[in-house]
Amino acid sequence: MGTELLAPLDLAFWHLESDAHPMHLGALAVFAPAPGPGAAPDHVLELLRTRAAAIPRLRMCVRDVLLPVGGAAWTVDKDFDVHRHVRRVAVADGDFMAGATRLAGELMEQPLERGLPPWQLYLIGGADGGPFAVLVKLHHALADGMRAVAIGAGIFDEIAATTARSVSRGRPAVPPRSWLPDPREMAGMALGRIGEVGRALGVGASVVRAGRLDLRSTALTAPSSGTRRLATADLDATALQRIRRAEGGTANDILLAVVAGALRRWMAGRGEALPGADPRALVPVSRRRPGGAVTGNRLSAYLLDLPVGAADPRERLRQVRAAMDRNKAAGPLKGAGAVAVLADQLHPLAHRFGAPLAANAARMLFDLLVTSVPLPRSALSLAGCPLSALYPMAPLARGQSLAVALSTYGGRVHVGLVADGKALPDLDRLAGAVAEEFAELEALVTGGLRSGTRAPEPVT
Repeated sequence: MGTELLAPLDLAFWHLESDAHPMHLGALAVFAPAPGPGAAPDHVLELLRTRAAAIPRLRMCVRDVLLPVGGAAWTVDKDFDVHRHVRRVAVADGDFMAGATRLAGELMEQPLERGLPPWQLYLIGGADGGPFAVLVKLHHALADGMRAVAIGAGIFDEIAATTARSVSRGRPAVPPRSWLPDPREMAGMALGRIGEVGRALGVGASVVRAGRLDLRSTALTAPSSGTRRLATADLDATALQRIRRAEGGTANDILLAVVAGALRRWMAGRGEALPGADPRALVPVSRRRPGGAVTGNRLSAYLLDLPVGAADPRERLRQVRAAMDRNKAAGPLKGAGAVAVLADQLHPLAHRFGAPLAANAARMLFDLLVTSVPLPRSALSLAGCPLSALYPMAPLARGQSLAVALSTYGGRVHVGLVADGKALPDLDRLAGAVAEEFAELEALVTGGLRSGTRAPEPVT
């Protein structure tokens, strides 16, 4: 694999990072013990190292380039050593899942070393023969959530076997796009840039209109401490489809409404009054074309005011559906999410010197991030141990305290909540509220509200 320039949005994510604000995303994959004697931890560790080292993208690091001025490129790390990137950590005796989640939060606090390929794998083990987990950390410059799944899937037995068969058949690898454009493309690129200037102006106007000047300090927008806390929730995917058939809309609409209700429930449990304005979520949207490049970010997003002020779960879902329908009709170039599109139009120097300003502006645009990450539908395993759950983790923007990511696998919706540890020390209560809110919505839809599920009323 040769050298290729970072795409503009990737460069933006690279420069947005600081020690207190790491820009990596991740996932906590939990594996059940294999049938029989099980897999020895040393064998699993060596398997992870072998498979990670065989993924070409994971050998690439970021280096500055002379042209374009301010730009950077992916280059092969000539001193690559997989042992720097794949490590084993132990969980103390006790509840394995609680210990793994706590440890994963601590590991997510630590920035990736910028001189090396920007990723880490941690094998989190409990007792020999018991369940274990793998924490994956990838810098956001390396991939968005969808492409992170594509890159990280190489550690699984099924994907690794398919890749090995392709290599053995001599199937040629797709070469990376050179950072030097083909001269025959120059005329088309020039015409394209003229069109992009006009589009950038329109996107910029949308971003300005979406900004908020009246900023209120809440737990969701507390000053960043650099600490990280992780919590998880599990929802029944079959129940999700029952709700969808009864109420309409998309599965994502329902999950967004559940997040809104969970925030309302959590605020009430804290004894907090509801905010004067509903918290605003940034909901990422992939702009990736089928068959496109495996690496890099191709994102926009929608804005959604989460209706925490609505008392009825069905009304919250109705409001979310209506707002998302309006977003889709307007397209992904409107609102704060268009910042990602705008980043694609800027010169590398703008990202290098404008990153601090852009980072501080995030709070003016949205309060939290809520994203869905698609996973393969087929069963996956590692060293013969079946994957039982995969909790995605999104990065936190500067000045924001909560990011919620969701993925569906094995008949369950796995919810990963990442929070600033000091701003939201009770993140476990919010994770519990997600499960409670989902149960209440399901009960209302199926016509039998169960006792004990209704949320306490917020302070007025």
